[in-house]
Amino acid sequence: MKRLRPLAQAASIAIHPLGVEELFGLFDPVFSRRQLRGVVTEVVRETPQSATIYFRPGYGWRTHKAGQWARIGVEINGVRHWRSYSISSAPGQHPSVTVTDIGEVSSTLVHNTRVGDVLFLAPAQGEFTLPEEARPLLMMTAGSGITPVMSMIRTLIPHQKTADVVLIHSARTEEDSLFVDELRALSAKFPGLRLVENFTGVSERFDMSTPAQLDAVCPDWRTRAAYVCGPEGFVSDAEALWTRSGTGAAGLTIERFHTELNAGEPGAGGLVTFELSDKEVEADGESTLLEIGEDAGILMPSGCRMGICHSCLTPLRAGQVRDLRTGEVHGEPGELIQTCVSAAAGSVNLGL
Repeated sequence: MKRLRPLAQAASIAIHPLGVEELFGLFDPVFSRRQLRGVVTEVVRETPQSATIYFRPGYGWRTHKAGQWARIGVEINGVRHWRSYSISSAPGQHPSVTVTDIGEVSSTLVHNTRVGDVLFLAPAQGEFTLPEEARPLLMMTAGSGITPVMSMIRTLIPHQKTADVVLIHSARTEEDSLFVDELRALSAKFPGLRLVENFTGVSERFDMSTPAQLDAVCPDWRTRAAYVCGPEGFVSDAEALWTRSGTGAAGLTIERFHTELNAGEPGAGGLVTFELSDKEVEADGESTLLEIGEDAGILMPSGCRMGICHSCLTPLRAGQVRDLRTGEVHGEPGELIQTCVSAAAGSVNLGL
């Protein structure tokens, strides 16, 4: 081994001032042992306000499960912002996220992403996944809630002859509906997928106030493994229907994209200190601590803005927070708080 040292020293001198990792980075932009990255390989326009972004992940990425989501980081004006997006591709394919233009980060991804761009990544996670044993499925989605379900359909329908999936999808118009052509083609080709479309801009919303409409389109819905994904109102209606039917909301697997938050207290915020990241941010009393941290470029633990997933739980080191669902002000040192529904109520120190 001693004979190799002069060669190693010569190589180090030859690439100075670059380190070995920086040198590999010249040849492969996603090579990094410190930060998971992916290079964009394709951008597909889905609707005028949405796009699917395919990427080749680098070292450290593990194949996702159908239905999971990942944190995507993008730099805007020199600050790295992180957001959660459902993965729409099937496992084993180049991963992709389908993004709708809602907010600054999503807008940047939809309209400015180009092939060759580098995205910052966090590992895929989430429990909105297919059952371990094959069984008939009912999928109910609205808007961009189709995204994680699309990963499931791409996984099941073309590859499992015994697949039995009823998909009820709601969108405002046909032009706004994600994956509409692909879903229709899959439904026409494979008898294992039955597609029910509901365009609320031209007809009534799918009625879940009683079981009647669901009985008409899927008579055996009570015995199927059911998945619901979409806005808060849509998901809440489904929960209520399952509860009234006697099957119980526990029979649903749910993914919410938004939760209903009340207005905070303007001017009631304070200085938020992210102790482990060594950052301080002045916060208002209306923005969630999750948003405050993400806008400061901090990789915040989070699943989605559902407020009940608890993957965003963070130690409160000092100060108090306001729960934007109830208005309650609370907080004790060491308490775990949900940053996705909490705003600063004065100065706050977080264990991030």
